[in-house]
Amino acid sequence: MIETTPQQVDAIVAAAAAAAGPWAAMELTERAAALIAIADRLDAHTEELIEAAGRETHLPEASLRRELTRTTFQLRLFAQVVRAGEFLDVRVDPADPQWPMGVPRPDLRRMKVPLGPVVNFAAGNFPFTLSVAGGDTASALAAGCPVVVKAHPGHPELSRLTARLVEEALVETSAPLGVFGIVYGQDAGVRVLTHPAIAAAAFTGSTAGGRALFDLASRRSVPIPFYGELGSINPVFVTSEAAEARAAEIAAGLFASVSFNSGQLCTKPNVVAVPEDSALLREVRAAATVPVGELLNDAIAAGFAGSVERMSANPGVEVLRDAPDSVRLLSTEAKTVLADPTLVHEMFGPATLLVRYRDDAELRELAASFDGQLTISIFGETSDDTARTLIALAAAKAGRVLWNSWPTGVSVTYAQQHGGPYPATTAPGTTSMGTAAIERFLRPVVFQSVPDELLPRELRAENPLSIPRSVNGSRPR
Repeated sequence: MIETTPQQVDAIVAAAAAAAGPWAAMELTERAAALIAIADRLDAHTEELIEAAGRETHLPEASLRRELTRTTFQLRLFAQVVRAGEFLDVRVDPADPQWPMGVPRPDLRRMKVPLGPVVNFAAGNFPFTLSVAGGDTASALAAGCPVVVKAHPGHPELSRLTARLVEEALVETSAPLGVFGIVYGQDAGVRVLTHPAIAAAAFTGSTAGGRALFDLASRRSVPIPFYGELGSINPVFVTSEAAEARAAEIAAGLFASVSFNSGQLCTKPNVVAVPEDSALLREVRAAATVPVGELLNDAIAAGFAGSVERMSANPGVEVLRDAPDSVRLLSTEAKTVLADPTLVHEMFGPATLLVRYRDDAELRELAASFDGQLTISIFGETSDDTARTLIALAAAKAGRVLWNSWPTGVSVTYAQQHGGPYPATTAPGTTSMGTAAIERFLRPVVFQSVPDELLPRELRAENPLSIPRSVNGSRPR
């Protein structure tokens, strides 16, 4: 892979900065059309993209096709969001000389505007959905921000191809030159992040890498928002009632979730708490070997092997299944985890730790011991008081709480939340998936007593663009 030189990086960022104003000023319908054009061009080159991704990632073709479909879907979904205009959050408070606070209220008109150029650090485990044309790029472009992608070293050929298709689509729709760019190499990524023209950053990857970049973003002379998704344990808590009532069903779901994409997902369950001596525990122990595919690359494979070895080395951990090319199963007692919370860590690959608890009190204590998570799953019965308590605990610790379902698979939709308290993410008030992801790249501006003809069209009295708005705190009918 040829790395981008410092001079090339500076030129790419300068072009993005120059494009920021024109891109933000484009009609919403034109911005939406550009997103759709990107989706259409990716779809038109499906076979070429799938072939390149298969060569570089080892992911099965079926998974890659699903992922590409998801990628173009989310581009089109953000186009719908842009056309609707609600993301601008327009609020109008007309002047009121009798405002009850005791002094007259001036005319106030508020809307959200793009932050400016964004750097997107592409992920390795989702070469389409979280990469060059993935969710962070789509949501930033939808917000009106130019994007500079830092390509992931795991799939440079695919990144180059995808970037070319994105650029062609943007040229076709007369988008400003420089609204999209791509750089290669670690030094190039750091240079983009620290460039004074960059206004925000998005990242999906390891905790160590993400925290290092977050610290860089925070130490800039002008700090910028860093939206980092850093990984998660995604604990699963199975109550004793559920473990006895649905042992076979839960065991099958566990193996399917841990083996999906060979366990290389940020939402894979790394810990499953089960009652000791339960039907579920017996079902899991007796299950047939579950085969898994090849890992993404040698670095991922080495990291996975090291993480499993580190956990297995603990004297309180029993290795239940350690066959190569299959789901790895380890087991320990809840009291061991409670005594040493550092024992539990993310194993990025097809492995999980079964944590055996003695009673409901120990299960609640275990649940309370976890830090910030992307997801927490609870398997229980509606009449189960312990499950009710676990849901409350989970809501305090995670961005997504699941009931009787597994966390792998994140639907891209309006109500989705993919985020959570640190260390799951660096910005728990935001999401990196779903349409609310657009909010990361916007900031509010209020115009006070500005003449109508000088206001942005979105705020003018006659509302010429028919943008949804609230007036005096309510939506006009």
